[in-house]
Amino acid sequence: MDMHERIKEALGKKIKSWHDHSGRRVYLTVDKRDIIDVTKILFRDLGLRFAIASAVDTPDGFEILYHYSYDKTGAMYSVRVELDKKHPEIEAITPLFPGAEWIEREMWEMFGINFKGHPNLKRLLLADDWPEGKFPLRRSE
Repeated sequence: MDMHERIKEALGKKIKSWHDHSGRRVYLTVDKRDIIDVTKILFRDLGLRFAIASAVDTPDGFEILYHYSYDKTGAMYSVRVELDKKHPEIEAITPLFPGAEWIEREMWEMFGINFKGHPNLKRLLLADDWPEGKFPLRRSE
């Protein structure tokens, strides 16, 4: 069974949408409440490598894309979650693996996305005197 099928089988109904952009690039959307389970399955059970995460401020809210690589084939699986604009919050994946710490801190600082359970949410990029509540990568700022 190839990795596409293994992921579909392992995640089942947690997958809200699946877009096979190319043979080596897939986008799948999951509910934010499932991000910990999805991360455990992809990282621990299926052996995908967490590459990076990225955030986007859209007209309707925020999107976070968690990018996982299957290094045997070079395939990249991007897990999309959508967050409410007024209360952007999601469970931190940092407790599962420390490699996510800085990118979650960056998204917290630049977008104001709260990562519940993150062990060290503090400034990483902005100056100490940057105004509280101002997020430089938000469309409204």
